[in-house]
Amino acid sequence: MLGYLIFALFQGLNLGAYTDVKDYDSVSVSMHVDRVYRRVNDHFLSVAIDASLVAEEKYMYLLGSPKLKTLAKELTPAFLRFGGTKQDFMIFSPENDLLKSRDFTKTSEFHQEDVCQRLELPPLLEDRLKKEWAEQEVLLQKEEMEGIYKRVKFSEYAVDLLYTFANCSGFDLIFGLNALLRTQGNSWDSRNAELLLSYCESKQYNMSWELGNEPNSYEKKAGIRVDGHQLGQDFVHLRKILRESKFYQMAKLYGPDIGQPRDHRRDLLEGFLESGAKAIDACTWHHYYVNGRDTSLEDFLDPEVLDTFATKTNEVLQTIDLVSPGKKVWLGETSSAYGGGALGLSDTFVAGFMWLDKLGLAAKLGLDVVIRQVLVGSGTYHLVDANLDPLPDYWLSVLYKRLVGPEVLDVAFTINGARKRRLRMYLHCTNKRAPNPKTGAVTLFALNLSHGPARISLPSQFSNSTVEAFVLEAGETGEHGLYSRSVRLNGEVLKLVDDRTLPPPGALLPPGDHLKLPAFSFAFYVLRDAHAPGCR
Repeated sequence: MLGYLIFALFQGLNLGAYTDVKDYDSVSVSMHVDRVYRRVNDHFLSVAIDASLVAEEKYMYLLGSPKLKTLAKELTPAFLRFGGTKQDFMIFSPENDLLKSRDFTKTSEFHQEDVCQRLELPPLLEDRLKKEWAEQEVLLQKEEMEGIYKRVKFSEYAVDLLYTFANCSGFDLIFGLNALLRTQGNSWDSRNAELLLSYCESKQYNMSWELGNEPNSYEKKAGIRVDGHQLGQDFVHLRKILRESKFYQMAKLYGPDIGQPRDHRRDLLEGFLESGAKAIDACTWHHYYVNGRDTSLEDFLDPEVLDTFATKTNEVLQTIDLVSPGKKVWLGETSSAYGGGALGLSDTFVAGFMWLDKLGLAAKLGLDVVIRQVLVGSGTYHLVDANLDPLPDYWLSVLYKRLVGPEVLDVAFTINGARKRRLRMYLHCTNKRAPNPKTGAVTLFALNLSHGPARISLPSQFSNSTVEAFVLEAGETGEHGLYSRSVRLNGEVLKLVDDRTLPPPGALLPPGDHLKLPAFSFAFYVLRDAHAPGCR
């Protein structure tokens, strides 16, 4: 299959530059594998495409890139959220006459394979659009800085391109509707959304829905204030519309995509849940660690900054449990730094520490889904850059998807050095879809935020287990390595072989060998012969 990632096992690869045991912090791990501590969604790691891509509809053609489709497939199964700030300034504007000549998505006319092939973008057009998109990103960033947002129109064809990309890549699409269309009484004006829903139903586009993005910032962005009670009523209204649709009666609805708890945002969330909790299938909120305009490399490596995520998550979980106990909670949008990301940081190797630790903590704390901002689009927190080349967080995400299952296990460790807070570990059952899966296998993943390497000793009952090691380090060595836009897996820089083929990473360690985690690195260790009762 095109783009299928094969984790080949290579014996004898160098797993770190350190060989003298005295150089290492010695770490002893205890793992509790008899029972599953928590289980998250099979789509736990999901991704977003920012609605800014449709600011000019021609850029939606980029979703037809064979390279992008190859990269996207490796992140499935997952949800694909189409939303963000721009969604609340988008107006669906049908162009029926125009669509008659290019309507290629009707299932009665073409098989799915035909549709996917017809979506593919010719190389010359792709090259031109990528160059123009780089210029468009500058304009979008300026708009973000100025805080002045223009309304944009999108046609049926933009919806066709988005849905076909999602469907051909294997994503489950979530479409964000404009909530800033208001009536004189300040309730949601659903007429434009109903027009879009009618079109999608006519094409039988199987998708889920959201309404609005970060309602806590509506006043700042558009001079409109919506309280929690009204917000909940807006969702009840949308749920009624969906139930009256023959095709979308059972469609999922997620919201309210509120910013992390601060000041009135908690009141907004409580009010929303009191009036609208029954309308949603999961409650969504957004989290970023730092302001992208004034952060630093040190923030990305600071355990105290990373720990703020647990604090905010517990606040949200407590609020939701109080008002709507049992409701699923999603991180509906997240990355390292808000404001489009931190230039020279959010798209480099160092961003992986925030990303991997967030994945580990989110699952451990009980968040059901985490949606990464963004797969492709404006800003500097993307997984795939403007040239559609994968960045370090993309490779990290692929490894996570392939190796980490939804079952969360308990892990603890002791360390002989003074850097315990700079070592972080998480344990899951191994993904059943991992290469050469074995019943009862577990995946340990660890982050070393320290300038010194660590030597990890596994519990004695796992000493006979063969270990597959996937150690990720910056693509460039030296003091500036953390700013690298490439990544090494077991010493080899990861690159696309071509636009349709991903390279084969992987390394096999002999039973009983210590796990070596270099300075400023993170790694996945698959214990194939763990025979974990909780993972059978």
